[in-house]
Amino acid sequence: MNIIIFFLVGLIVHVVFFLSIFDIYFTSPLVHGMTPWATPLEPPASRLVLVVADGLRADSLFTPLNNGSSRTSYLRRVIEERGTWGVSHTRVPTESRPGHVALIAGFYEDVSAVAKGWKENPVEFDSVFNESRHTWCWGSPDILPMFAKGASGDHVYTYTYPAEEEDFASTDASKLDTWVFTQVKSFFQSAKSNSSLKASLLEDKNIFFLHLLGIDTNGHAHRPMSQEYLDNIGLVDSGVAETVALIEDFFGYDGRTAYVFTSDHGMTNWGSHGAGHPSETLTPLVVWGAGVNHAQRVTEPQPYTDGYLQDWKLEHIRRNDVSQADIAPLMASLIGVPIPVNSVGLLPLSYLNNTDRFKAESMYTNAFQVLEQFKVKMTQKKESTLSFLFTPFQFFLGCSVVLGFVGWTSYVVLVILKTHTSLNRHPRLCMCVAVVITVFLLIQRSPITYYIYCLLPVPVWYSVVSFFHRAVLTVGLAVLSLWPFLSGLYGKTKFRSLSWFLGCLCLAAFPLMPVVGRESNIHLVTCAGLLTLLTSSCYLWSSRQRTPLHSVCAYVPSLTHSSLQQKQGLPLLNQIISWTTLASSMLVPLLSSTRLFHRLLSIFLSLTATYLLLSTGSEALFPPVLSWLMFVWINIEQEAVLFQTASGRQEVRPLVLSLTRHFLQVFFIITAFFGTGNIASINSFDPASVYCFLTVFNPFIMGGLMMWKVNFPSTIFFSLFPITELFACVSRKGNLFLIVLVISDLMALHFFFLVQDHGSWLDIGTSISHYVIVMSMTIFLMLLSVVTHILTSRRLYLWKKPKMHFP
Repeated sequence: MNIIIFFLVGLIVHVVFFLSIFDIYFTSPLVHGMTPWATPLEPPASRLVLVVADGLRADSLFTPLNNGSSRTSYLRRVIEERGTWGVSHTRVPTESRPGHVALIAGFYEDVSAVAKGWKENPVEFDSVFNESRHTWCWGSPDILPMFAKGASGDHVYTYTYPAEEEDFASTDASKLDTWVFTQVKSFFQSAKSNSSLKASLLEDKNIFFLHLLGIDTNGHAHRPMSQEYLDNIGLVDSGVAETVALIEDFFGYDGRTAYVFTSDHGMTNWGSHGAGHPSETLTPLVVWGAGVNHAQRVTEPQPYTDGYLQDWKLEHIRRNDVSQADIAPLMASLIGVPIPVNSVGLLPLSYLNNTDRFKAESMYTNAFQVLEQFKVKMTQKKESTLSFLFTPFQFFLGCSVVLGFVGWTSYVVLVILKTHTSLNRHPRLCMCVAVVITVFLLIQRSPITYYIYCLLPVPVWYSVVSFFHRAVLTVGLAVLSLWPFLSGLYGKTKFRSLSWFLGCLCLAAFPLMPVVGRESNIHLVTCAGLLTLLTSSCYLWSSRQRTPLHSVCAYVPSLTHSSLQQKQGLPLLNQIISWTTLASSMLVPLLSSTRLFHRLLSIFLSLTATYLLLSTGSEALFPPVLSWLMFVWINIEQEAVLFQTASGRQEVRPLVLSLTRHFLQVFFIITAFFGTGNIASINSFDPASVYCFLTVFNPFIMGGLMMWKVNFPSTIFFSLFPITELFACVSRKGNLFLIVLVISDLMALHFFFLVQDHGSWLDIGTSISHYVIVMSMTIFLMLLSVVTHILTSRRLYLWKKPKMHFP
């Protein structure tokens, strides 16, 4: 088969394999068409006030000060006298969108959201807001619009501040919460003179939602133990007290208002969230007002063994823990609206202060609403699936993809052996199989993508007739460090062999370093920049190249960090330097000499400059160490060639040498991608890495910058490795490339079964990354080799040199 056609077919096959996991693992479990159900009895409250303090940890609210007082004096009095309290247990991913959806809609993160945008849920869903008569919302433009967009009719009103206000470098992020409280106050004041608005407010089944983002922003910027974070909690407490007084006064203290105070997620000590640490999953819940039980004093030990009651000095007040999704049916019952049709929450009866009949009717409504989802789902499955093939998971699709994997791998093996065998193929049989599969899918009214997954194995078989424990990389590098001594290279080139040994050992330290939860260390970033300049200074001087921008970039993270600590914001000059460096990083190398070492150093320094700007600690030292080892490898290769040329002997067989190169190539690609743990930082949200570029929250730009950071070490590897020499043997021995392809696909098939559709975004994202990277390993090598070939062999002239005329 022509190499170009083979490449294109392989690319299409692997793209289909990649897309298949989203139909198999990440299909939305939500169903629609259910009838909303509400408790038929008179509800205890006419209106409900929901206050969500974004990013507030349970211990930060409940733990008293050293002198016995509380920074949240108002909420503390509510807990001890007027309301019911407990811990709301959130689920991973502990992020703002899934947290608010669980609170307000009653279901946990839709797994299909992994491939969708961050700010909106990927499918339509019902919510308590949608079921209300009117809902007024104040807060972040990232959260409020998705509940208004999903509401039927025009009864959810949102008031948001500009997105630019969500600045992690803000001098005082608590101003976001102050804005909300001020807007609520103005709203009720204006309602006194607005008859139509006042009439709407006096109706029943109304909700007021206050989304307070200041605590979360201060936590990311200054960490949860900072004074800024703690002071913001005190501001929220006083703001809640003033808002309650304002609302009670407006409605004439009629006793028909219920209040819910909680959080969407917590935050780790290092200022991130997204995973399942208790500091992220334990959030406060305080409920009081109409229809809510008053504080219940107890003398006997409570059934909690986590020790928090003693730390919080609340052993004498009954604690009532809930799952986060339980809050939605609780709010619905308090104001008498239907429970959201997709809710999986269970009504927490311990919070209700009402008759036994009301509680029984509420429980019945809750159970019937869950049963309705089951009935609709079963009806849909029966209509589109043959009864004897019904399974809860996409087993049929999984089998088809596995057959495709095995078929493609077998075909590649066949290509390797085709010169030695002669096989007959039977197109009629394959056509019959394709027709049977097509009819089968038509009967089940399957989506169009299912046809691709199921029919792909047919032409493939027609042609035929650890990524989890990064410490393994450390072991591998330790073993590789002995290569010069075991292969006899040490006797021929002692200095380079020792450099290889030390380089491998230094690189082996990085997989052992933590990937999340580490504190920023800007001094290491500065040292990495100076080390890079120092180790390359001799080459730069001899080639008369200068990299003033790289010198500046070594100090920009430190200057930015200092400015943020002093609450002076992101300096404009630093931001300009950062974006200019990123934009020019792929262009500057093309302006340098094409001499091997000059060009490689230019690529290394240009790309490393951007990497330094995205680093927060020890990972900044990874590129210099990796590049050092790659340069030593190049020198060893050159030394071996020179020795063989001088001696006229071929001590190492070409096939063995090529296989060794392939092994080292694949191993170092894996090390470059997973060695620093950068991929984990994408899936565990911490904006500190992009502070040199922007501090205003923008998940898509931030994610793009982090993706660049993840792929940078691999680009450095290809650029510093003599690609033309590496693939010279592959071009003559094409079967070696196919062997690497077979190995990659077998590894990808293994990871196909290990893709996760549950857990934190860190766990889900990492499992997908394992599958995708290994599956596309060879194609990735080919595409990246083209890019690095341009970087290492082409030169761009911004102006033409004048011609010289000689007599």
